[in-house]
Amino acid sequence: MTTEKPEPPDLPKTLRKPLERQPPDRLDQVSTYAEQLARWKRAEREREITETRERDSITDNEQTTLEERGISTDPSDYEGVASSGAYITIKETKPGYKYYYWQWREGNSWKNKYIAPVDPRDTTD
Repeated sequence: MTTEKPEPPDLPKTLRKPLERQPPDRLDQVSTYAEQLARWKRAEREREITETRERDSITDNEQTTLEERGISTDPSDYEGVASSGAYITIKETKPGYKYYYWQWREGNSWKNKYIAPVDPRDTTD
C-alpha cells in the first residue's frame, strides 16, 4: 500500500518546512500544542470582547433614553450591523460631540455603525 504525502495547508514556508523535517512523535506534540493554543487564544479573544462590551456599553438609563427618543436599540433594524454580539456605545468624534454607535467584532477588527447624537440638538457633519 502506498501513501501519498498530504497536501500542505497554506502556511508560510518558514513554518511549513521545519514541520516537514520533524519525526511523527514530535508532530503529534506540535499538533496537541497547536490545538491547545488555538483554544486558549479563542477564550482570550472572547474574554477581551466581554470586557470591552462591559466597559463600553451604554447604561440601561441611556438605552431607555434612546427608546424614548424613538431610536431603535435592536441591531436588526440597522443595515450591516451584526445580529449577535453588537452593542451600543458612545463615541466622542471631536471634543464636545458625542454620538451613539453600534459596535461589534468582525474577524480581527472592530466595526461601528452610527446611530444618533447623544444630544438631539447635535447633528453629524
